[in-house]
Amino acid sequence: MKKYLAELLATFALVFCGTGAIIINQETNGTITNTGIAITFGLIVAAMIYTFGKISGAHMNPAVTLALLLTKKMKLIPAFNYIVFQIAGATLASLVLTLLFARNEFLGSTQPSGSAEQSLILEFILTYFLMLTIASFSNQDKNTVPLAGAVIGGVVLLEALFAGPICGASMNPARSIGPALISGHLENLWIYLIGPILGAIAGVCTWKYFQPSTK
Repeated sequence: MKKYLAELLATFALVFCGTGAIIINQETNGTITNTGIAITFGLIVAAMIYTFGKISGAHMNPAVTLALLLTKKMKLIPAFNYIVFQIAGATLASLVLTLLFARNEFLGSTQPSGSAEQSLILEFILTYFLMLTIASFSNQDKNTVPLAGAVIGGVVLLEALFAGPICGASMNPARSIGPALISGHLENLWIYLIGPILGAIAGVCTWKYFQPSTK
């Protein structure tokens, strides 16, 4: 239960801070800017990895959890519970945000600015490289593990920085589900479920391919 609650709190923080930055940027006529939003996402991811990484691994992301389940790094029931608590944390964060910013229509939900196909491909590629980065730390020695938060947060920041204006750079179904459910804007949610999940699976499979074979 401590692991599940850690996932709930970490995902709550991710969505509250990240989508909160998007909402406040809209409410204040762009004072935060896309750069500020990207930095917010990157920093909160890094902070939550350092805070909860030793407890639950700080997935904060159903796509990551599913990918680890498929590679047998997680068992079915814990993985299912992780996903439930991640979505609960994201939804709770969006509920709090709608209380604070009741007039905001989208609540920071991810929406494509171009075609759905464009955003789907971007989400796949972004999550692919994010998952490669995450997977790489599972085989690192203890001296490099402390770098995980900074590196993974940095990747999130980088990808949100350049792709955010086009696809929203979700890379995370929970991050998209929470705002979509509470705002009622479910029309493009499929993009942010399919793209990240397939990207994470492809990323972890690629990582496994490069690992030394065991007899």
